[in-house]
Amino acid sequence: MTRIQADGKAEILFMQRLAQRTGQVNAQVGQTVAEIIEQVRQQGDEALKYYAQKFDGQAPDCLEVPREEINDALTEADPMFVEALLNAQQNIVEFHNRQKQQSFIDAKANGVILGQRVRGLKRVGLYVPGGTAAYPSSVLMNAVPAKIAGVEELIMVTPPNKNGKANPDILTAAAIAGVDRVFLTGGAQAIAALALGTQSIPRVDKIVGPGNIYVATAKKQLYGTVDIDMIAGPSEILIVADQSADPAYLAADLMSQAEHDALASAILICTDKHVAEQTEQEIQKQIAALERRDIIEKSLENYGTIILCEDIGRAIAIANELAPEHMELMIENPLEYIGKIDNAGSVFLGKYSPEPLGDYYAGPNHVLPTSGTARFFSPLSVESFTKRVSYIYYTQDALREARDDIVCIAQKEGLTAHANSIKVRF
Repeated sequence: MTRIQADGKAEILFMQRLAQRTGQVNAQVGQTVAEIIEQVRQQGDEALKYYAQKFDGQAPDCLEVPREEINDALTEADPMFVEALLNAQQNIVEFHNRQKQQSFIDAKANGVILGQRVRGLKRVGLYVPGGTAAYPSSVLMNAVPAKIAGVEELIMVTPPNKNGKANPDILTAAAIAGVDRVFLTGGAQAIAALALGTQSIPRVDKIVGPGNIYVATAKKQLYGTVDIDMIAGPSEILIVADQSADPAYLAADLMSQAEHDALASAILICTDKHVAEQTEQEIQKQIAALERRDIIEKSLENYGTIILCEDIGRAIAIANELAPEHMELMIENPLEYIGKIDNAGSVFLGKYSPEPLGDYYAGPNHVLPTSGTARFFSPLSVESFTKRVSYIYYTQDALREARDDIVCIAQKEGLTAHANSIKVRF
């Protein structure tokens, strides 16, 4: 890992280099995705089967997974795995239930009635990778808040394996989370199918879920035709540590995110040089036993960085500037600093709150803003799956009282028809 001393310049140069990590979408990728979208628009299901054969090795006999197959996946799954998912689901439900917003009505003394109705989206599409990066946890994290929000129909798409079937672990999670329908299609073509609709796959109002650069590019190109959760970049972890931190824990947590992707960033901001040095030694010790060692090494070599700081205040200031997806505070009395963390997707406090706890189990959502967008984006939530409609009722007397103000503003804007709409009533 690169090591730098925070001096007001070195960390700024590092931030600039990190910002280039995601960069612009490759032009060739953008062109390929545009072509795929157009083929799905024109040919529907036939295009999906063609791309399944081309990219996945075999087109499924039927695009939709039968309900019996989904139920069988749950019945035949490892009981310990099912129990773990159910326990995680309970935590996710409890957390997200507290996010529900209420409709309201405000009846004023002069007869005016104002209000807001909050309701779930009618239909949402959930993209779930199904190859080597098959994440049942993402099914729970996306489906649970959607169901709590009142989404009427949740459509899941996932690429078929080489036998033309769905990943059974994904189907197990779908059964537990209450996914309504599952279709075997992946990549940019799956996003296009959800956004545009095909003969088999109904058009949705919003698409959520992680995917590769083709999936992300398709979501970006189709945004506006359909709503999306976010354009997710490579995974990130940033740990703020002091002299009390355990180097073995620091090393393990840094590598837990580095294993996602060679572009993932793992950053340690440390106030103690000795702890930083021991952490590097622990990485060398622990990495030998990890299956994704090659990916971890590439990630740490390219985007793994240790920033040495004089004090925690400066460390947190740098962390807020980087606005990471995941932030751990491995310091004494971490609860004292909650109010100082302004920019982070999710914050993990203390030595027994490692990042994977949030990925799988604790309850807060693991779909988080990346690439510094935590400055203005929030984690996926129940609100992500709702829409709000406001309503207005005025009596004649109430409108008469507001008449002159409305006409004045409309005329200032040069919109005389607006003004006339008010005046004609009197």
